[in-house]
Amino acid sequence: MSYIAERRSEEKERRRAEIVDAAERLYLEKGWDAVTMDQVAKSARLSRALVYVYFADKSDLLFAIGLRAMQLLKQRFEETFARHARGIDKVEAIGRAYMAWAHEFPHYFDVCARFQAHEVRPDAGTNEGACALAGDDALSVVVRAIHVGMEDGSIRRDVGDPMGLACALWACTHGITLLAMNKGKDLAHHGLAVPQFTNYSMDLLRHAMKAG
Repeated sequence: MSYIAERRSEEKERRRAEIVDAAERLYLEKGWDAVTMDQVAKSARLSRALVYVYFADKSDLLFAIGLRAMQLLKQRFEETFARHARGIDKVEAIGRAYMAWAHEFPHYFDVCARFQAHEVRPDAGTNEGACALAGDDALSVVVRAIHVGMEDGSIRRDVGDPMGLACALWACTHGITLLAMNKGKDLAHHGLAVPQFTNYSMDLLRHAMKAG
């Protein structure tokens, strides 16, 4: 690649990142439903037309944010995986890492919820397809942890397919996190503080898959 072509490529990536950065800021401030492409362009100090050069529409931009979210989530999962020896400890810690990620980056958790409610099209474009693949990569870390647990005897082998268990744990952990973030008062009404609820839920999941 020539020097000029390399500089152009770098400039393109820089502008694209600036647009996604601007969209993330607005997401945190307003919530995604209130964000417009005009606002993103203004925040990024770019023309509306230029924003559409990089992103086909608002959904395309959401998928780009989702890609960032999933890449960070996988990084957190990998770091957590490496800190624990036994498979069951890896799986539980990854679940707790998911909850921590959701509380630290609530807009990423919201992206995740929106994407989970969305069926990826067979002809998915770059950002949509990349977001889905990044989500699969994050889930693969959970599958690896389950395999480790089955091999070291900390996770029951009769739970069946590791991917099936990973998806079930994902669904449960997402639901637990959603309740913890949005229904604190309702939980308190039932005599449960949020930490008590999340710890009870994680202990229950651990018990369900623990060997012996």
